Amino acid sequence: MLAMVDPGLIADDGTSAHVVVLGNEKGGSGKSTTAMHVAVALMKAGQRVATIDLDSRQRTFTRYIEHRRAWGRRRKVELELPVHFCIARGERDKVEDNEAEEFAGFAKAITTVEHTHDFVVIDTPGSDSYLNRLAHSMADTLITPLNDSFVDFDVLGTVDPLTYGLTGTSHYSEMVREARRQRRIVDGRVMDWIVVRNRLSMLGSRNKRLVADGLNDLALRLGLRFIDGFAERVVYRELFPRGLTALDQIDETTLGTRPSLSHLTAQKEVGALLDALKLPIDERGRRRAWARAEWFAGADRPIEVEDVLSD
Repeated sequence: MLAMVDPGLIADDGTSAHVVVLGNEKGGSGKSTTAMHVAVALMKAGQRVATIDLDSRQRTFTRYIEHRRAWGRRRKVELELPVHFCIARGERDKVEDNEAEEFAGFAKAITTVEHTHDFVVIDTPGSDSYLNRLAHSMADTLITPLNDSFVDFDVLGTVDPLTYGLTGTSHYSEMVREARRQRRIVDGRVMDWIVVRNRLSMLGSRNKRLVADGLNDLALRLGLRFIDGFAERVVYRELFPRGLTALDQIDETTLGTRPSLSHLTAQKEVGALLDALKLPIDERGRRRAWARAEWFAGADRPIEVEDVLSD
């Protein structure tokens, strides 16, 4: 079996892209939705973003981006699009041959964008695999979306059935612990592991409090931090077929329908999530994004050269 992480895929010269991995070995936690919102938010901040889908069976992240491209053409609107790769699964007879084939595809994607982009956002499958472990060991920021229930909490930790107190860590947590160890060996860096609580109830409840208590204990044990993510809103599911996010311009031209209060609430919710992630956004990119926004809006102030140059 190939090593978990190849040192050649991680540059330590300070010029390589920041790698954001969306990971959780349980499906239905909102990985692809979160990945898309993170990628679009970064592009709106003027960052150069590449995206990689490692779940070539489901291809949810890939389809989301394809929908976005198609909707932009249909509505004749400019929508930010990343440089995207979908890594094919190996279909050979031997496990080692499949791993070598998958590694080659992943390595090609990474080396293509690592020095030309500011961020690489990677969506992983909801199951253990060679590529999944490899991506985790490369993460600068690991985002683990988690539905706010003990059914999903079980992928991270085990609890006492009577007291709900934390009794141990689960398989996924142990995999991340090993990935972090591998990363420190390669370049001495420590990934920022963030658990994002999705499908939060609008109302306080005993379950909500108990899950928060369990995550607090896990944070102390594993060195992670947890933040609030997306509430249970139909709007997120409605945006997917159009490839849109809550951060896109909310009007009839882009959305195709009149925006609702739910759209605006979701927009604020996503903004708060992205602030809490504390990703290292390049201020030069912010200036580029601001200059482009003024240009498309037809602002009175003429755009200066320094607004659009990288330096």
